[in-house]
Amino acid sequence: MGSGMVKNLASKGNTVRIWNRTESKAEELAKSLKIEHAKTIKDLAAISTVLMLCVTNSSDVEQLLFGDDGAASSLKKGSLAIDCSTISPKTTEEIAARLRDQGIGFVDAPVSGGSEGAAQGTLAVMAGGAEDDFNRARPILEAIGIRITHMGPAGKGQVTKLLNQILVVVNMLAVSEALLFGQAAQLDLEKAITAVEAGAGGSWMLSKRGPQVLDNYWKPGFTIDLQQKDVDLVLEYAGELGVPLLATGMIRQFYARLQKEGKGGLGNHALIQALEPLLPSSHDKKE
Repeated sequence: MGSGMVKNLASKGNTVRIWNRTESKAEELAKSLKIEHAKTIKDLAAISTVLMLCVTNSSDVEQLLFGDDGAASSLKKGSLAIDCSTISPKTTEEIAARLRDQGIGFVDAPVSGGSEGAAQGTLAVMAGGAEDDFNRARPILEAIGIRITHMGPAGKGQVTKLLNQILVVVNMLAVSEALLFGQAAQLDLEKAITAVEAGAGGSWMLSKRGPQVLDNYWKPGFTIDLQQKDVDLVLEYAGELGVPLLATGMIRQFYARLQKEGKGGLGNHALIQALEPLLPSSHDKKE
């Protein structure tokens, strides 16, 4: 995700410098784009008016901002931090408050659209933060996405992303069941997808991931491990709200099974592989 976002930022007139926890990745990308790379995130923050983050977990964001040699210690007053990670809404609110106390703006701007969207600059961006901070961030976010929506104060971008992830996984469950149904009925599944994707049953997951399932293409646009991390965030927050998410909870169990089988690095569309053993005869399984 990060490399695609950097390429679009650099190609659209922004002065971009980068840092990565795996230094070789930063070196390689910087060389290919002819941009600078910093040795530490603290060094990067010291020379940046806007700092963008895209990492995995809530703890990663906290560590990179406030840990030993974290970015917040060298960000200048009046600068802006934009977090494109998918993390806890509560943690996001706390981060925004800490940065605000230092005079630093903050926007949580999680994205959706997979590695394809990052490469093409077509991500959907759900943003939370103060109006002034969002307006400052918007031209930058428009370099990586085509739909930028301000959802309210800090944390609301993350809540919206969790809503998005419910739709992603439940849609993929529906796609999986539909394809297995069509397979058992001996339909031409390529034609079936074409027939229904423009109708009421169509979805991004059907159009983008359905053909990959048919091709046995399991390379990730978004891995099962990352998807499961987001599902855990969804269920944790839903528990606090008292909202039952029956399908999402079931999907968590399916993904856990695939992780136990060593498939956590496959694309999230490999959810169908957890359903295939439930078919009545082994010859119906797709290997």
